[in-house]
Amino acid sequence: MESILSKIRLQVSDSLYIKDPESSELGLNIIRHGIEMIDELGFEDFTFRKLGQKIGSNEASVYRYFESKSKLLMYLSSWYWAWMEYRLVLSLNNIQSPEKRLERAIILITEELEKEDTSGNFNVFLLSRIVNFESSKSYLCKSVDKINQEGAFMAYKQFVGRVSLIIQEIAPKYKYPNMLVSSVIESVHLQKFYAQHLPALTNKQKNNDYICKFFMDMVLKTIKH
Repeated sequence: MESILSKIRLQVSDSLYIKDPESSELGLNIIRHGIEMIDELGFEDFTFRKLGQKIGSNEASVYRYFESKSKLLMYLSSWYWAWMEYRLVLSLNNIQSPEKRLERAIILITEELEKEDTSGNFNVFLLSRIVNFESSKSYLCKSVDKINQEGAFMAYKQFVGRVSLIIQEIAPKYKYPNMLVSSVIESVHLQKFYAQHLPALTNKQKNNDYICKFFMDMVLKTIKH
């Protein structure tokens, strides 16, 4: 599946960049090293000046692709959710049972990627950590309505909507499928953060699938109830 994904050009809203970073080697370097540096430094300490020094260019060259580091973070998050949606579509292919499709979707949402996982030009292991720990900073802001209207969160909303449709197949009378799916995704991010930094707020176990089992149990009991 990953070999198929590596050959697909994922669609990201053009409102998130000035020049398409996948259109040039410099743009790809900005993305590759931007992912590495945001993961290493954290979004607050990451700057375009530091990124320019890392790629052997100047700060202005980065601004030719992205107007701000917030737009870069939105771009990375949007690309990630477009990638997740493609993975979801491929993983659900030829599975007739909506219950089995929902289980696959929850596994996909909760899984831990491996350090060597890549897709095309992106280190998706590092990118998944950025989405888990940093992406909320792209929409918990005063300008969220404006950037939403520009399509910045379309990929995320499409992923949530696709999983919500599966829930509606299983429980047509359930009134809150979008709320349930988005709550699960955001809670998964929190549980992974807690497991690393605030373990007293979670129930970390030796087996890494405990987060998946928890949300599988919660979702299925919720919609059946």
